[in-house]
Amino acid sequence: MNTIAKTDTSFRVAPLVIISPVRDEAKLIEKTLQSVIAQTVRPTEWVIVDDGSKDDTAAVVKRYAAQYPFIRLVTLQDRGFRKLGGGVIVAFKFGLSQVITKDYAFVAKLDGDMSFGPEYLATMFAEFDADPKLAAVSGKVFRPEGDGFVEEWTIDEHVAGQFKLYRSTAFSAIGGFIEEVLWDGIDIHTARMLGWHTKSFDAPNARLIHHRLMGSSDKNVYRGRLRLGRGIYFMGYHPLYALASAAFRTREKPLVIGGILIMVGYIKAALQGVPRYDNPAFIRYLQNWQMAELKARMRKVLPW
Repeated sequence: MNTIAKTDTSFRVAPLVIISPVRDEAKLIEKTLQSVIAQTVRPTEWVIVDDGSKDDTAAVVKRYAAQYPFIRLVTLQDRGFRKLGGGVIVAFKFGLSQVITKDYAFVAKLDGDMSFGPEYLATMFAEFDADPKLAAVSGKVFRPEGDGFVEEWTIDEHVAGQFKLYRSTAFSAIGGFIEEVLWDGIDIHTARMLGWHTKSFDAPNARLIHHRLMGSSDKNVYRGRLRLGRGIYFMGYHPLYALASAAFRTREKPLVIGGILIMVGYIKAALQGVPRYDNPAFIRYLQNWQMAELKARMRKVLPW
């Protein structure tokens, strides 16, 4: 077990509150705790929400909270299972309701299975300083594999769901996160629809390390890919963009079958008449954006 680093008073404090919904993260959360306390710019307040853990997650957090006053542990009543998507946002909203800090300028949702370098937050704040219309930002996400790292690819307009860092005024403008599986796509497109900018980028000080295969936290990654397909149907993906996205994901683990399962989940949701996100204006905006993206990419492959 790692020892807690000695208190360092050389850091700066940002008007930032971080909320971390966690469940059974005892094996990984110390990486996240060490990463945050090592930041050259620390949050004003970090609320960690124990969402029904059965392992030693709470005990690990309490050890750090005893030494670092900006860390607080709160407990959400156990629902008896890990509720994906909407469940994490229920826990996030509960954590946000427990925040003591007033008039914070930034708010973030951070997962308990991440690590990142000490300049991460300072690098993100520099991006906010450079663009007053920047709503949310993150670095790119990488997963340890073998002796190296594999990127969990996302387009540059999106922001990593594992560490969503928002300007608080923009977060209020979009109405916060919704309690659905694809909350971390709906928020970004809502922000852009309202005229805000969002971005993720790769730089030495901006890398996020994800210590769990994306989509594998509930039973297995295959179930996660089916759930993703159902989620993109709910979100309002155009069928052609869904197909293109699923085809692209065949290159990621689990190879080939993962992309197929995404499309199976999408088609199954369509055949079952699963309700879509109840915001027609959003779905129109999303599908228009998706078709423009597809046309732009096709022009690069087949210039005419």
